[in-house]
Amino acid sequence: MYQWVYKRASVMFFLAGVALTVVQRGSISMGAPFELERQARMHGSQGAEPGAALEKNTDSYLRMKGFWKTGRHHPPPKARTNTEQPGTSDDSSPRTWDVTSSNCSANHNLSSQEWFKGLEDNFKQFLLYRHCRYFPMTLNHPEKCTGEIYLLMVIKSVATQHDRREVIRKTWGKEQVVDGKRIKTLFLLGKSSNEAEKANHQRLVEYEDYIYGDILQWDFLDSFFNLTLKETHFLKWFHTYCPNVQYVFKGDDDVFVSVDNIFEFLDSSKHNKNLFVGDVIFKARPIRRKENKYYIPQAMYNKTLYPPYAGGGGFLMDGTLARRLYWAADTLELYPIDDVFLGMCLEVLQVTPVKHNAFKTFGLVKNKNSKLNREPCFFKSMIVVHKLLPSDLMHMWNLVNSDLVCSKKVELL
Repeated sequence: MYQWVYKRASVMFFLAGVALTVVQRGSISMGAPFELERQARMHGSQGAEPGAALEKNTDSYLRMKGFWKTGRHHPPPKARTNTEQPGTSDDSSPRTWDVTSSNCSANHNLSSQEWFKGLEDNFKQFLLYRHCRYFPMTLNHPEKCTGEIYLLMVIKSVATQHDRREVIRKTWGKEQVVDGKRIKTLFLLGKSSNEAEKANHQRLVEYEDYIYGDILQWDFLDSFFNLTLKETHFLKWFHTYCPNVQYVFKGDDDVFVSVDNIFEFLDSSKHNKNLFVGDVIFKARPIRRKENKYYIPQAMYNKTLYPPYAGGGGFLMDGTLARRLYWAADTLELYPIDDVFLGMCLEVLQVTPVKHNAFKTFGLVKNKNSKLNREPCFFKSMIVVHKLLPSDLMHMWNLVNSDLVCSKKVELL
């Protein structure tokens, strides 16, 4: 007993020393490694005999202690490093991630063209490297797609937003089996764009993945324009490793999602292999105001309207369509707005996305200060609601999943 207490205290003391050496800015909490280690021990001992739990905790202690040794990266447990890839369904695509080098030079042929000279610096940077389509993987988990998967939950995130990932794992992103249907969860990351703290952020991401084994990461910088890279990289990854995933939900890490309502929607009627549903925008015009986040210069896109596209906060699609989208994406040049780019891919496939009122990627109502945006009975009827901080998401999740009595469920599904 005293030996176990001593080892537990040693783990906490060791991690405290490590945490104090890491300079943290942004949204990563200094307590994150402590919380991860605590949860790892809790999960490891659930359902096990006392002796087995003690043995597992000791092994966990040794692995975590080794993880933080300078210059050494210990791979995840063997269960997470399965290199046998599931076969592809009907083509000769690679069965592993086949990109091993990120050596890609700028396309300086553009520099002498007049239309290019008049662009803002961020667009120049995007265009100079637009031909660099795929990068090596830093973290990979092909075993996530082993066997039959009914729903794959895929969440875009960045290195510093550990708190958002943590809440999602505890709420709507929890991996589970519902009525015999398996649900799996993955987070999509690039590399930290903060040069001063990149190494520290990366080490914490690796440790987080060491505990949970649910992060896919590629060797490109996380930025607004690179969200399109995150889209294309996931589609390639999905096409490579996931022949038996029936449906894919893809969204941001600041949304509320009702898995029950997703299941109810999918069960309510038979859907074809072109299912793509979300908060779809029709006849949207490119924004030409330079002060707007979504500004696009005429030289980048000279058409009057965008094709129909779903708000990137959250949408649902058939697995077969997701595999076809990979090929469509490869026929197009990259575009700096990821959800518009996906709309362009759907247009290539001649698939029209379906608008559904249970997807609210711009809030429940337009007035952001309205109390309706925090009404749990509305959330109970939705599939996706965008823009919630981690504390708000946890609070709303607890309310919706409590003994909440609503006068009538909104007929949206």
